[in-house]
Amino acid sequence: MSAATAGRVPEGRPGLPEPLPHPVVDNHCHLDVTRGEEEALAVADALALSASVGVPRVVQVGCDLEGSAWAVATAEAHPQVVAAVALHPNEAPLLAEQGRLDDALAEIERLARSSDRVRAVGETGLDRFRTGPEGTAAQQHSFRAHVELARRLDRTLVIHDRDAHDDVLRVLDEVGVPDRWVMHCFSGDAAFARACLDRGAHLSFAGTVTFKNAASLREALRVAPLDRVLVETDAPYLTPAPHRGRTNASYLVPLTVRAMAETRGDDLEELCRALDANTETAFGGPWG
Repeated sequence: MSAATAGRVPEGRPGLPEPLPHPVVDNHCHLDVTRGEEEALAVADALALSASVGVPRVVQVGCDLEGSAWAVATAEAHPQVVAAVALHPNEAPLLAEQGRLDDALAEIERLARSSDRVRAVGETGLDRFRTGPEGTAAQQHSFRAHVELARRLDRTLVIHDRDAHDDVLRVLDEVGVPDRWVMHCFSGDAAFARACLDRGAHLSFAGTVTFKNAASLREALRVAPLDRVLVETDAPYLTPAPHRGRTNASYLVPLTVRAMAETRGDDLEELCRALDANTETAFGGPWG
């Protein structure tokens, strides 16, 4: 039995936080992704640790063909997990350069249809930070295709938006928003939050809400109705304070949830119950 399966965090990783008073869901993580030279936790270990602090379920998110196939297989093997499949916006220009983008999009559709464990199409969207103007056309083509797929298959749409707020909204307005969509790792201000909420979004907050320089993000959190907020890790990235810069994992969600409750002035258990219910609403019902 590994240390994590036995309820102990492996050496070198942040320790377990105080458990939450009611279970919540990490609605966006990458259990297959490593950070630097550090090995990823085995799936069973990652799930055991998170369950021990009140995070018994996760959404495993794919960013490319290999990761999306892995997400489906993992969700089928673990009842605590459901999958999201997509091509990350920074993946789309690379595939377009190789002449493979449309074939890859067809494979994402096949994966989305392959299992009822696939609850979402994502993460898709636009990224102006890591991809320059030369990749804009490919990103927009891919994003539109994913939005249309989510609508066609009645899957939740999970959006990655980095430095592209206005363009993301424009594409959504042009194509039409699905019945359920999530702004992953919300990064805008209160005005952008209202614009997303007006279009039916759930807003998902990550460890960034705990960062000292994130005042505008905390203001966005305050304006979001209680029934439209979600929590995530984006693990292994965006680790909440006081562990910023170290490897994130779903078992650290309680740190973000407590910061959210303090920011909003919510009772912690009430917020946890809302996050749990909201995630089921956003991802098409209960699982696990």
